[in-house]
Amino acid sequence: MQRVDGDVREAEVVDYLARIVEFALGEDTSLGDVTSELTVPADRAASGVLLAKSDGVISGLAVVREVFRQVDPTVQFEPLLSDGDRVRRGERLALISGQARSILKGERVALNFLQRLSGVATATAGYVEATYGTEARIIDTRKTTPGMRMLEKAAVRHGGGHNHRIGLGDGILIKDNHLAAIGGPQRIATAVRAARSGAAHTLRVEVEVTSLAELEQALAVRPDTILLDNMSIDEMREAVRITAARALLEASGGITLESVRDVALTGVNLISVGALTHSSKALDISLEIDMGSERA
Repeated sequence: MQRVDGDVREAEVVDYLARIVEFALGEDTSLGDVTSELTVPADRAASGVLLAKSDGVISGLAVVREVFRQVDPTVQFEPLLSDGDRVRRGERLALISGQARSILKGERVALNFLQRLSGVATATAGYVEATYGTEARIIDTRKTTPGMRMLEKAAVRHGGGHNHRIGLGDGILIKDNHLAAIGGPQRIATAVRAARSGAAHTLRVEVEVTSLAELEQALAVRPDTILLDNMSIDEMREAVRITAARALLEASGGITLESVRDVALTGVNLISVGALTHSSKALDISLEIDMGSERA
């Protein structure tokens, strides 16, 4: 199924957290944390706080919890907010306490996840806010960080957006290169009919078009969704008129925060933004540790 209607299930994310966190910790700690082991007493306890250094939307607290659980199950993690919550600069996100070495060992991996995912959620929220009052939904793409797709798509949801396909197997999206590989003047009709008659015929079928003439060809074979690729505002508006609700229309291609509202006002149903996951800026978050709290 295309996730624009169902979105990623939270259970899918939970099941995969342990593996990705284990891999990330392996990158950073396979040879231990020699600095902490040589300089911080083994019996030293500490407490810390996650602080927002800029305004944004939080995503990734569950990942932070899993990082410290894998580093040391005795570390206590107390979130003060939830994923999807808005945060102001200087606001506390969570409290952490336990062995100082354990907190230091997990610090960078935890922050890498939290900053990256909160950046995606914050960017998504900006696009959602820009289209407020329209019927268009902001959706993501498969332009994700390898290995982090499920987390980044969860972050899109935390920012108020929606998920498109998770992978190649849960939706049929016939793009320009598929059409080029098929060839011929009737390639759009050929592709859509083949998709409808194939083993995956119960999946929603979407096809990409680059002109109003191709839109007419697509409408003749009735796909569920038509992707309007790199069309001008005037072309999108005309596409909405021609389509007359016979298919969902998705706008895509170079859509920015500055242009997204104009796109939404054309009447398209969906606006896909690859930048949500491939170009979002990490949210500035720090972990401030009190090394002098108490001894274990």
